[in-house]
Amino acid sequence: MEFLHLLSVVLVTLSPVVEINGSIPLGIALGLDPILTFIIAVTTNSLLFLLVYFLLTFFYQNFLKRIKFLRRYIGRAQKKAKPYVEKYGYIGLTAFIALPSPFTGVYTGSAIAWALGMDLKKSFIAITVAVIINGLIVLGVVLGFFEFLKFLIYK
Repeated sequence: MEFLHLLSVVLVTLSPVVEINGSIPLGIALGLDPILTFIIAVTTNSLLFLLVYFLLTFFYQNFLKRIKFLRRYIGRAQKKAKPYVEKYGYIGLTAFIALPSPFTGVYTGSAIAWALGMDLKKSFIAITVAVIINGLIVLGVVLGFFEFLKFLIYK
């Protein structure tokens, strides 16, 4: 059963919009160890960057740019993040992704790094740091919430 719970964490982490912000609470709610959940979610989310970056690199010109939604998504992401990245560089990319909010996760960060022609290795490091920060924030909030629930229930 634990394998299915771990697989659930991986699949939710891979889902756009939800990503790590939903997978860590899910794993903990399913009874998985919080540290194991954090490690699985962070690793999966960080590696997702490479997948998205390479898919954009290899398939965008020939296929993906024909998809209107994807063109608009990349354009909006680039426009939204460009001032941060131009001013702060890779730290700006990290800051853009680090705070848990919709549409600022690894999918968007990968599209931004790719669209702005940022270095793959430096982008990977920046996004991994952002994912760790994001994961720690989510983990802290979720564990605090569960402790609060325990307090209410067992008081």
